[in-house]
Amino acid sequence: MSNFVFYDFETSSSNKHWGQIIQIGAILTNDNLDELDRFDVRCRLSPGIIPEAMALIVNKTSPAMLKKSNLSHYEMIRQFVETLKKWGKATYIGFNSIEFDEEFLRSTLFQTLEYPYITSTNGNTRGDILSLARAANLYYPNTLKNSKNEKGNDVYKLDQMAPLNGIDHGDAHSAIGDVIATLGIAKLIAQKAPNVWKASLMTLDKNQTLELIKKETFFCTNEYFYGKSRPYVQTFVCQHPQYQWPLCFDLRHDPNIYLKMPIQELTTVMKKQPKFIRTIRHNKHPVIMNPQYGEKFDEYKIIGSSKLQERAKLIRENNEFAEKISTIKRLESEEKEQSKSQEDLYEEESIYTKFTTVEDNKIMSEFHSVSWDKKLRIISKFEDERLKYFGKKLLYMEKPELLSKEDYNLIHKDIAKKLLSTNNEKWNTIPRTYAEIDTLRAKFEKENHQDKLVILDEINAYVEELEKTYSKV
Repeated sequence: MSNFVFYDFETSSSNKHWGQIIQIGAILTNDNLDELDRFDVRCRLSPGIIPEAMALIVNKTSPAMLKKSNLSHYEMIRQFVETLKKWGKATYIGFNSIEFDEEFLRSTLFQTLEYPYITSTNGNTRGDILSLARAANLYYPNTLKNSKNEKGNDVYKLDQMAPLNGIDHGDAHSAIGDVIATLGIAKLIAQKAPNVWKASLMTLDKNQTLELIKKETFFCTNEYFYGKSRPYVQTFVCQHPQYQWPLCFDLRHDPNIYLKMPIQELTTVMKKQPKFIRTIRHNKHPVIMNPQYGEKFDEYKIIGSSKLQERAKLIRENNEFAEKISTIKRLESEEKEQSKSQEDLYEEESIYTKFTTVEDNKIMSEFHSVSWDKKLRIISKFEDERLKYFGKKLLYMEKPELLSKEDYNLIHKDIAKKLLSTNNEKWNTIPRTYAEIDTLRAKFEKENHQDKLVILDEINAYVEELEKTYSKV
């Protein structure tokens, strides 16, 4: 079994394309979850980055703290990448990391000329403790203690879960504090719901997960929506023709109703609730359990194990039904593709439009290995225009004096235009930040949060500085 890397980021914004990682916390453990090493680093804000005021307040980070750091963003990312290389093959785990931290990491690596998919290639795999915590509490109630919201549903927020479960993680909302809390939750699941923990280790790799789903006659997995975890006993039908996700049949439904249905009628009923075809995102660490776990719940208990197995066999033996489902999903995807917005993506948003070539990946390594005065020459070797743009942007942030006047002005004016925009942009702007500060100031004055008002004043002063710098353009 490989080692684990538990990790967490604090960021300037929730926007993965336009925000910046400002703090990284990571702990390397063995397969018994014993700590072997750790990484805890903060960096400065890059030129032209406006933090969301609330993001800094949640992280208890002031602009002064960000200015004090000796490390630039680029230097911090380089240190992190080199540390991960030193740590070797591992399973990367966070709390809601697959949806947030990992997407932020990929985007950051892409924009700093690193290979973006380090957590899921070259023998590395990935998992998520949030989905695991929900599964553990579903199959083994009270594995973890949770606070409740006004609707009476469990709250899965790390800063609330850690103290309730006796985990001392120091400073909540610091990156390393959140990593300690995540590791603590993982240890509790491994100890109190060992079968869930063991099952989760089988689905860290998407290819192994797909094999497992195809191989098992039927199985139980869970989904989380409207504040609750729900079990689904399912059997494999086919893969999505475009995204390759496993499409599975929910065995609480009688297959005989659907097997002989004409495709037009099947298309109509598939749009209705409750769904009988469910999608499993096999690349997002689903927890796949023995079907007996689902049979503990009333909707499957009343059907019984032998009937569920019988239904699963009916589905798996009917290739015609699988072909109909595949056709319906293909037509659905084609329709969606045609109605997709045709707006141009900025380079920062283009990570998933195409992969970088093997040749360009080699040039990336060369870029990092040479001194700053030689990097411009390396940038010119890139085939991909996006990488040339990111390379010059890195020089603008790190060594602007090395850029030609033309390149410097081009980047500087582009950043100024983005920051000063009064439109409702995808990125954070100076006018939007002033509006956010005013709203938060009124709120904190009413609630008498003096400490937060002090940070707000600092953020306001920082934004005024930025405005002066970029208004001169």
